[in-house]
Amino acid sequence: MRPELHLETLAVHAGGEADAHNGSVAPPLHLSTTFKHGPAAERLAGYEYQREGNPTQDRLETALAALDGGDAALAYGSGMAAMTAALECLPAGSEVLIPEDCYAGLRSLGAEFLPERGVTVRRVDQCDAAAVAAAMTPAVRMIWAETPSNPQLRIADLAALSAIAKQHGALLAVDNTFATPALQRPIALGADVVMHSTTKYMGGHSDVMGGALVFAKRDALFEKAAHRRHITGNILAPFSAWLTLRGLRSLPARMAWHCANARRVAEFLASQPAVETVYWPGLPTHRNHAIAARQMSDFGGMVSVTFKGGREAALAFAGAVEVFTNATSLGGVESLIEHRASVEGPNPVSPPGLLRLSVGLEHGDDLVADLQHGIDALR
Repeated sequence: MRPELHLETLAVHAGGEADAHNGSVAPPLHLSTTFKHGPAAERLAGYEYQREGNPTQDRLETALAALDGGDAALAYGSGMAAMTAALECLPAGSEVLIPEDCYAGLRSLGAEFLPERGVTVRRVDQCDAAAVAAAMTPAVRMIWAETPSNPQLRIADLAALSAIAKQHGALLAVDNTFATPALQRPIALGADVVMHSTTKYMGGHSDVMGGALVFAKRDALFEKAAHRRHITGNILAPFSAWLTLRGLRSLPARMAWHCANARRVAEFLASQPAVETVYWPGLPTHRNHAIAARQMSDFGGMVSVTFKGGREAALAFAGAVEVFTNATSLGGVESLIEHRASVEGPNPVSPPGLLRLSVGLEHGDDLVADLQHGIDALR
């Protein structure tokens, strides 16, 4: 596809060329695990075995790279699989700087598994560029950013982090799951690799799990990751690739509605006396609002909130709502609510009074009315 096309057009058409054999407009689903080759293993149609590549996965990776403005992409079985693949490409002795507020799975990976590979993970406040610069050492090979962060929606200045990384010969990787390329383009801001849990907004319907890495350049890092995926077999099944590709078609439209509903939810909650803090970067009171306004086209569908009554108030609120479903994950058409500390394992780091809301595509009036039921339960 032509790179000058708008994102909405790319989302509809990238990886969606009509089938060459029968002209079908909807992308075909190729389930075959093996492909006919010649007597000396000549790849007659470019494929040999599903683990090495398949046509449906290729279409998805073409679309992912186009949307993020990268040269290449790799699809994985989950967001954690993609994250692990990127971090395990680092050599032993490397250090990685991760955010103070970040996905619990990243913290577990850094505490339990990466040290076994000789990779050290250190946490730093990435909203403070000076703190990141001060934390850099010759051993730091990667800054792993997550913006907006999970679950406190902190915003890191990606252009500033890129400059710091390049000055020290390190890579910048960005978890762009909350924003998606519809709202934020990390590669344009200097990132070397972008990670997505495609389970979330890209799939968009809470029915397909997956992950992806998008690379700014088809360079040595990409080749290393691609070879590693081939050998370890951490691929995305063709049907999952097909569902995710279908989800990408409507991503910009869905994100616009998610953002509009999130604004209504955030503004309503911010007006309630029982609420302590609303975390949504679109609010002028958000500590990183100016950065978010500069590097994002809109502020996302995720809202977190803490209550003055702490854990008991948060649980009472979550137990009273009905349109919002108490469930983990995010980015689907339905609105979800979750008490993060309760799902973060034996050592939670989220505030005990915090609820994370994935604001869906229902009517905004119904969402606000449902939240009012939650507020009423606190009186």
